[in-house]
Amino acid sequence: MPTTPHAQTERDTENRILEPLYAEVLRRNPGETEFHQAVQEVLETLGPVLTRRPELVDARIIERVCEPERQLIFRVPWSDDSGDVRVNRGFRVEFNSALGPYKGGLRFHPSVNLGIVKFLGFEQIFKNALTGMPIGGGKGGSDFDPKGCSDAEVMRFCQSFMTELHRHLGEYTDVPAGDIGVGGREIGYLFGQYKRITNRYESGVLTGKGVGWGGAQARTEATGYGCVLFTSEMLRSRGADLDGRRVVVSGSGNVALYAIEKAQQLGARVISCSDSDGYVVDDKGIDVELLKDIKETGRGRVADYARERGQDARFVSGGGIWELPCEVALPCATQNELTSADAVHLVRNGVLAVAEGANMPTTPEAVRILQEADVAFAPGKAANAGGVATSALEMQQNASRDSWSFGHTEDRLAAIMRHIHDSCHDTAERYGTPGNYVVGANIAGFEVVAEAMLAQGLI
Repeated sequence: MPTTPHAQTERDTENRILEPLYAEVLRRNPGETEFHQAVQEVLETLGPVLTRRPELVDARIIERVCEPERQLIFRVPWSDDSGDVRVNRGFRVEFNSALGPYKGGLRFHPSVNLGIVKFLGFEQIFKNALTGMPIGGGKGGSDFDPKGCSDAEVMRFCQSFMTELHRHLGEYTDVPAGDIGVGGREIGYLFGQYKRITNRYESGVLTGKGVGWGGAQARTEATGYGCVLFTSEMLRSRGADLDGRRVVVSGSGNVALYAIEKAQQLGARVISCSDSDGYVVDDKGIDVELLKDIKETGRGRVADYARERGQDARFVSGGGIWELPCEVALPCATQNELTSADAVHLVRNGVLAVAEGANMPTTPEAVRILQEADVAFAPGKAANAGGVATSALEMQQNASRDSWSFGHTEDRLAAIMRHIHDSCHDTAERYGTPGNYVVGANIAGFEVVAEAMLAQGLI
């Protein structure tokens, strides 16, 4: 197809502005491959915006968005149950506060490094903007691994971590939440230490708290539920729905569990989920209550699910979950888990929609393959924004000293996910790429942040 003059103008803008900018990101952030990938994925969609709005170029908005406002790295010493001293590294990247206090989770996992935290924080800027809530973007964590640690060891680590981090937090400054490796137990220990050090019961300084002490109903379910609600809206825009669809979900943590639950509430049949050991196949549909009992109560593995489920389920060691035939795929495990080879399998097996429950779980080449096959594809910054949206609702409840019912919070979540879907869908159409949710999400989120940054001067 020949290049139109308008398309050529946009390409010229990308070559003139975006390519040197990306080269500068690479130079200033060496070795941070996940961050490079996240930045490139956003930049390659912004040419049309810059062509139409040269004032954003003059104000160097993109350069400022790509540079965190603050990067914190600190030592976390703690003692294990044997009395031996351990030392980990803590991170908090406060990326952008144009829309509100920094908001984003803490991840405790051996893979955590500055590049991963920056990739997550960068994504969080646009994800939070899409929710329509007054929250900026940030992310943090540590290379501490809670797996195999006793509760007392986790408590001592969290107390040491918060002893350093607390000076940078506040309900109007920076509000962390949970992520991989940071659940209700860890949030409780972190909040307790914050309260102890500051002598303030500042409920809004952390989200993901227990319902009995400032937490929000439906926060645990929100990311998984939101991903499925976005998928449902995406299918609806194509004249389809989830009812009767065969669904595969990767992962078996918090996001995956509640994506499975909500998908089956909407009539889908989820036939598989996974963990780092392999995946389980249950053609009758995953028994989500049994799976939650194994994962949340027993901290077990999906292989345990297969054993307890009996003849209805089988465990497959190793990878290959995306080779299973399905109509909807929900990658809910970790970054870059769904490769180009996986995308080819999904397309061959007739997948209709892929929505990212995790952060950047689909490689760029896999995204391209899915889009070229006209598969509805939802990027994580849109599809998994339900978690942070409900965290913002928790902040609202804390600020007003209120407590909402599960049903009320879930209704608010559903309305927010519809808003995010419609914003991405309509923005993609407005910029001449109908059905491209990657373009729609990136531009819609960027425009909101850019407007705030222009209004606030040189920040």
